[in-house]
Amino acid sequence: MAERRRAPRLRLLLDGTPLLGHRTGIGRYTAALAEELASVETVSVKAVAFTLRGWKALRAALPHGVGARGLPVPARLLRACWLRAPVPPVELFAGMSNIVHGTNFVLPPSLRAAGVVTVHDLAFLDAPEDLPPSDRRLPELVRRSARRAAMVCTPTKAVARQVVERLDVPAERVQVTPLGVDAAWFAARPPNDPLRQRLGLPDEYLLFVGSDGPRKGLPTLLEAHGASKELPPLVLAGPGPRTEHDRIVRTGYLSDVDLRSVVAGASALVMPSRDEGFGLPVLEALACGVPVVCSDVPALREVSGRHARLVPVGDAEALGAALRDALSSPGGTETLAARRQYASGFSWHHCAETTIEAYRKALS
Repeated sequence: MAERRRAPRLRLLLDGTPLLGHRTGIGRYTAALAEELASVETVSVKAVAFTLRGWKALRAALPHGVGARGLPVPARLLRACWLRAPVPPVELFAGMSNIVHGTNFVLPPSLRAAGVVTVHDLAFLDAPEDLPPSDRRLPELVRRSARRAAMVCTPTKAVARQVVERLDVPAERVQVTPLGVDAAWFAARPPNDPLRQRLGLPDEYLLFVGSDGPRKGLPTLLEAHGASKELPPLVLAGPGPRTEHDRIVRTGYLSDVDLRSVVAGASALVMPSRDEGFGLPVLEALACGVPVVCSDVPALREVSGRHARLVPVGDAEALGAALRDALSSPGGTETLAARRQYASGFSWHHCAETTIEAYRKALS
């Protein structure tokens, strides 16, 4: 029998900039993807950080076996150059590869390598005023990246449809690469007493995970919570200082270990976003067996399956009613098991497999 022909080795350059600093959802995606790709025999991975400050920390943020290249140039300067022309090419700073993957909306130009870019959502197209001044030209940069890319990766089918319709990318050049859930989420336990005391957590609480940016719907949540005194205190986990005020606890940024415990101990997780590309906290809460209430937008509807209570965007009254329902009918053992079983269908291994598929399509 003839020996099966092995797939050619992929020499991948990954944008590791999201790994620096506090991990956002995109940072967690990049870290998990790098970890999985590093274990694939046919993929050789190195990462580059596009930043003037902190680039030396990239090596410590990468899994074993992944090389690191720093780029001590301001990202703002590079983006300004890339808006004018596809220079400077990334090989000038990071050496040769045959695949370049922009993990955070922007694809660096290259001389010969095939380009792949991940577009996590397109919320900025509808609300460019929400972008910080340094990112005001992001929409144009993303459009250029999508046009230049051989393949565009998206976390959901909902975002894939938007990329085809709004960025004018042919459907055959779009690959859905669903995010995953770390195995540790399925074994997460509610916070112990020392953690409760350190964070000021009440015995029972509702939980919001994320930043308080305009599209996250926090004003609607605060209105719904304030209008219903029967709801338990609200815990907000995300960037910012730790505070306690009027039945609201802000924990500040949490480590992965602490976050898992805080999610596992919640009476319900609530995500009232006006737009999302995936909604990783929803999936992680389901992995813990925690009830979920979220806004009825395409990506959250897709990711949550039939395991979340969906409410119209911006409807504080409906949100309050859904939260009360989640508390009064959280579901029994069978419901908890169904949530976990559903979440187990999402893995970072599958995310890496579908991403490698995108790489091979890009090369072909």
